[in-house]
Amino acid sequence: MELFHHSHHNYVCDLCGEKFNNNEDLIAHVRHVHHHPIVKCHECGKEFIHEKDRLHHVREEHEKKIDSRTHKWEHTQKATNPQADVDEHMRNFGDNF
Repeated sequence: MELFHHSHHNYVCDLCGEKFNNNEDLIAHVRHVHHHPIVKCHECGKEFIHEKDRLHHVREEHEKKIDSRTHKWEHTQKATNPQADVDEHMRNFGDNF
């Protein structure tokens, strides 16, 4: 049985149409051949050719993670009793209340 290595060119240079197997090769090509500025994600350092792609990345990768952490935190907090809050405040501040 013969094995075939099938390569998919998923990354295409907008400027010249050259195809690449991965984003890193495309970024290197654009930087070195076209001298195009590259934008980086401030959170993880991932590089992008276009600002719109960086913004999409931030929304999809970083803001969703923040939202999910906030959402989980909200559900882990206990519902408080208003009287318990007053009692806790009194224990903490005593006569200064």
